Amino acid sequence: MKTVFMLGALAIAGTQGAQAVDFKAGDWNVALGGIVNAYYTQVSCSGDAVGGLALGGKGLGCGGENNRTTIGNGLLPNGLVTSATSRQGDYDVKALIGIYNATATDSAIAANSGVDVRQAYFTFGNADMGTIKLGRDNGIFGSVIFSDMTLIGAGAPVQATQRGRVTLGHIGAGYSYVGYYGQIAYSAPKSASGIGFDVALLSPVADTPLLTAPGYTSKTSPQMQAQLSYAGGGFKGWLGAKSQKFSATAPGARDFTMSGVEVGASYQAGPLGVVTNFQGGKGLGILSDADQGDNKSKAYFVQATYKATDKLKVGLSYGISRNDDNNVGTGGLKSNANLTAGAYYSLNSVITLVGEIGQTRSKAYAGGEGKMNGVSLGGIIFF
Repeated sequence: MKTVFMLGALAIAGTQGAQAVDFKAGDWNVALGGIVNAYYTQVSCSGDAVGGLALGGKGLGCGGENNRTTIGNGLLPNGLVTSATSRQGDYDVKALIGIYNATATDSAIAANSGVDVRQAYFTFGNADMGTIKLGRDNGIFGSVIFSDMTLIGAGAPVQATQRGRVTLGHIGAGYSYVGYYGQIAYSAPKSASGIGFDVALLSPVADTPLLTAPGYTSKTSPQMQAQLSYAGGGFKGWLGAKSQKFSATAPGARDFTMSGVEVGASYQAGPLGVVTNFQGGKGLGILSDADQGDNKSKAYFVQATYKATDKLKVGLSYGISRNDDNNVGTGGLKSNANLTAGAYYSLNSVITLVGEIGQTRSKAYAGGEGKMNGVSLGGIIFF
């Protein structure tokens, strides 16, 4: 049960493109929307055993089997999102709660009652002061995930996470998870030149190593994240950072401070879109904060998409997450890489049908390599 709980933190939420139902109640405009999706995924694994969080290995990639099939969520879970907005005095006010659930389980009769209230926050501000956010929401660092074409698909269809939760997209094979945190955040007003700035104090988290016992805890120092961005003429660029102190729980073990930087850009020129992103630092983890201890790592992500018709978009994305050090936290894992080719067809304004094929490779410091081939077919609705 402990592993299932921690895997639950890997799900992603998003409401881009949602067609919410709006109604007015007094001074408030209330919106109700959500997401439902399902994908048939078929995977096959081969190669050597690779330790650690080897997403292309038999243990995680194929759920311990040579071949496996699941019909479940893609990178997004199912979700019901309610928000309310109002103008109160000099301030624009918003409150939002997002409740999420998974499709696939290993039982046809057990209650599918695992609910994840991943978002619950309110904001206030105006055009002069910017916006302050208080509550639980995604972090700032790692927001490249919202530009990943596999956000509405499956990406790496890792079976150990899809059953009971979601697939991983390029999480762990291109970037670390954006994460959901209790936070107090500030977004500066967008300047006329297109420059933006976001900063947040986040509730500090403990490490979440999925394959070993936790070795660190958080104490009094909050996590800090910040991002400087620019948008204009179809171009977007961002520079981000995050940091948190982790306190060792074992006698004689050393504390360490997680520190990471991120730089990325996207460009849309007519039907052609490109995205590139880099993350690097200490303690960033493969999937989540410090899940490999104080190991240094780097992650690269590139993507190109092309809108072939008004309804059809095709794309190719590649990501790799690579450990710099072979310390005990890695379990011998050197890298995870994923290549995904996808086609995304807009059946109408709310339903997108998706087909993806891809390969995930995991390499060990000892020289072994595990490989997972996967195919995903399904669709998603935003309402």
